[in-house]
Amino acid sequence: MSGQLPLALRWPAHQRFATFTAGANGVPIELVRDAATSTGASLYLSGAHGSGRTHLLIAACAEAGEQGRRAQYLPLRRHGAGLIRGFGGSDLIAIDDVDAIAGDAAAEHALFDLYNRCRAEAVGLLFAAGQPPAQVGFGLPDLVSRLGASTQAVLKPLDEAARRELVVERARVRGIELDDAVTDWLFAHGRRDLGSLLAVLDRIDRASLAARRRVTVPFLRGIMQADDMAS
Repeated sequence: MSGQLPLALRWPAHQRFATFTAGANGVPIELVRDAATSTGASLYLSGAHGSGRTHLLIAACAEAGEQGRRAQYLPLRRHGAGLIRGFGGSDLIAIDDVDAIAGDAAAEHALFDLYNRCRAEAVGLLFAAGQPPAQVGFGLPDLVSRLGASTQAVLKPLDEAARRELVVERARVRGIELDDAVTDWLFAHGRRDLGSLLAVLDRIDRASLAARRRVTVPFLRGIMQADDMAS
């Protein structure tokens, strides 16, 4: 992301530490916050899909920027070895979806080289993946060793009450009111992991804007049925 872009354009405003629902994750959040402003820190954050890994990495980049530090964000699910080798020159590099390159020898070696270069230059590193380094399935033992030497933090899933609160609040920010009946139906008939719930919220947002109507249980049921037919 270009250093010439204003901070708000580079790092979406809804992905900040202040907007993250912590649940039982107070310690991991503080570790990420500290890594954002510490010289040469290396932190590996693991957690299930929808646990907020990307949110926290973006928040760390924004926090670094607010402290006058240069930050880069690299989502490996969308980029391979070539872009990995091009990264550097920042105070903090946040590398998301590290597990996406498992088994790609060129990408694994590129990440290994980036790690060594950043450590030599005292660049802060933030890694995020679904599993700890030893469980990802990397083919390069030295990469597992390097990532395993980083401080480890694990995000715990939010309980159902916290997920309900988060979905209702995210909807409210978008101008959507989800009453108890709608929320009850959503949790009773859809997948309850946070990633799936937020994906449904995206579809609700688009559908309600297109139809220009409030969200009711029949309206939500229609959205879900349409999704089932399309899949």
